[in-house]
Amino acid sequence: MADPTPNAFRPIPRPEQTFPRLSDAQIDRMARVGRRRAVETGEILYEPGDQNNNLYLVLAGALELERPMGAEAVATHVATLGPGQFTGEINMLSARRSIARARITAAGSVLAVDRESLHALIQRDAELSEILMRAFILRRVELIAQGGGDLVLLGSHHSAATQRLREFLTRNAHPFTFADIETHGGVQDLLDRFQVKPDEVPVVICKGGKILRNPTPEAIAVDIGLSPKLDAEKVRDVVVVGAGPAGLAAAVYAASEGLDVLVLESTAPGGQAGTSSRIENYLGFPTGISGEALAGRALTQAEKFGAEVAIGRTAKRLDCDAKPYAIHLTDGGTVRTRAIVLACGARYHKLAVPSLSRYEGTGVMYSATHLEAQPCVGREIAVVGGGNSAGQAAVFLSTVARQVHVLVRGPGLAASMSKYLIERISSTPNVTLRTRTEVEALEGDPDLERVRWRHAANGAETRNVTNLFVMTGADPNSEWLAGCVLLDGKRFVKTGAELSAEDLAAAKWPLARRPMLMETSIPAVFAVGDLRAESVKRVASAVGEGSICVQLVHRALAEA
Repeated sequence: MADPTPNAFRPIPRPEQTFPRLSDAQIDRMARVGRRRAVETGEILYEPGDQNNNLYLVLAGALELERPMGAEAVATHVATLGPGQFTGEINMLSARRSIARARITAAGSVLAVDRESLHALIQRDAELSEILMRAFILRRVELIAQGGGDLVLLGSHHSAATQRLREFLTRNAHPFTFADIETHGGVQDLLDRFQVKPDEVPVVICKGGKILRNPTPEAIAVDIGLSPKLDAEKVRDVVVVGAGPAGLAAAVYAASEGLDVLVLESTAPGGQAGTSSRIENYLGFPTGISGEALAGRALTQAEKFGAEVAIGRTAKRLDCDAKPYAIHLTDGGTVRTRAIVLACGARYHKLAVPSLSRYEGTGVMYSATHLEAQPCVGREIAVVGGGNSAGQAAVFLSTVARQVHVLVRGPGLAASMSKYLIERISSTPNVTLRTRTEVEALEGDPDLERVRWRHAANGAETRNVTNLFVMTGADPNSEWLAGCVLLDGKRFVKTGAELSAEDLAAAKWPLARRPMLMETSIPAVFAVGDLRAESVKRVASAVGEGSICVQLVHRALAEA
């Protein structure tokens, strides 16, 4: 049979890797973990929205993959698979729902491999692991590149709620169709059809016509299968709270070493690093890599080794007196675990400027990816902050904006930014560094139109800035830990040698030994990455802490 037939409107790149054909020897190895069965023409193996599907390897006959596109869910051909070719993409490794249909077009037989068997095969067969993982990743990338999918988002570019949902779906690599209610023809007819009121926008239309009116990201996560159902009675070896670089590193190493791992993440993988357009000083990526891509690869790696990842699940309270520990979630659920890795990171400071909240999510942004860059084309914008994240944002946004102002309170960038970024900023004609400068006011109705800042010596200046990117300072996400683990004066978590004898006495430390490196004032509870006091705020450092921490988790579990 010929190679897979790509979608007619866009040829699929690298088809031999995206839809590879296994050799007889490789098929034999897969057959050891699968179940053979006959299939008839017209039989549907799975539909869009189905969860926990099998992987199907075609042994004889043919299978067509198709998926819905746009609000009318018209089926679009993706590929035709013949003997030796298989279904599946990244959703095979997680709880995500399928976004395609698998339909038999020529009677024959298939090999069905369930998720648990697939995980085991990927971990022990290096050759098949490489073929399967590469195909899964390329297929998800292609689905995103083509756009569409079984999810339609109706909203406005001027709505912070709409922007929040677009960012959530984009950072979680879920294909969707976006229609602006103010510019796309026919959208009002669609809203009328579903009897949607103006105050119920943004609206998400799911498979089968299900309507989510002004939903939270958590509600969408449940609907599209980003979060598995959690068993409140099951006791995990380790729960990782936060899926930034530190948390994902901990998950990868812990799962690869055989621990039962659950990762809780409130929004999307990557943390602050996931919002960076390009990281150029991370080891092994000489041309740089976006934070989103780095997080996506790490997430896939963690799931490959069997870590369970729950997106849209937020920790609300830690019951550190319970044994095993209990983490209570904002949705009312509870997870139990013998050890915890706290990797919930930090968030950028908010500016002490009147009316800031009015423009957040539209004119005021806290990340700089391709999504946030779209409204900056040809405009005058500003970036507040003197760290690497601010520098990366300024350089990236300079490729689309007419003028970029970099505002810092200090006398320069040398103390807080990498030299390569400082040089890049100084050599970019449309980037202007403004030192000893602070934002005073934001103006515009309904959108941000002007920003007033004040220079320490030259006084106030107002510019027609329509987009302000705030990347200054860090506040730890530690509120839910208060009263349990000890925090320092800035509310970062104290660990290891930072815990004094007085601290341990106050915390009633129960063991004869002192806390290990990265261990908090509670045994078997560790803190890594930006959340930890005195940590180095760099991606590589966070990854290192997350991986090192796993060895300490093993020691703590051995003591129990």
